[in-house]
Amino acid sequence: MNITELLADLQAEHDQTAARANELRDQIQHLTVALTETEARLANLVTTRKVIAELAPASGQPAPPETNTAYQAIVNTFNQHPDEEFRARELHEHLGMPTDEASVNITRSRLGRLTRQGFLTQPGRGRYQKRT
Repeated sequence: MNITELLADLQAEHDQTAARANELRDQIQHLTVALTETEARLANLVTTRKVIAELAPASGQPAPPETNTAYQAIVNTFNQHPDEEFRARELHEHLGMPTDEASVNITRSRLGRLTRQGFLTQPGRGRYQKRT
C-alpha cells in the first residue's frame, strides 16, 4: 500500500467517524430534551402526590371519591397550564364543572387550601396560578 492509498483510507475513515459523531450528537440532543421533559413530568407527579397525600383526612380513611376527583382535576389543570392564571369560575368552566355559586365556593375553598399548602400562588385577588 502506498502513501496515497493510506491517506485516502484515513480520509474515508475520518469522514465515517465524523458522520457517526454527528449522529451521536443529534441523539444526545434528542435524549437531553426527552430527559428534561420527563424530569419535569416526574416533578409534577411528586408535587401532585404530595398535595393529594396532604389532603387525605388525618384518620387515614380516604376522602370521598368526589373530593379526591375534584382535587385531582384541579391539580392536573394547574400542572397542564403552569403559567396560566385561573379564577374559580373559569376553572369550573375549563373543567366542565357546574358554575352555580355553591359549587364555585367549594372550589374557592379548595384553591385556598392548595395555596396555603404551597402548591398554588395568588398573583391577584381571586386568581390562582401554579407555584413555580
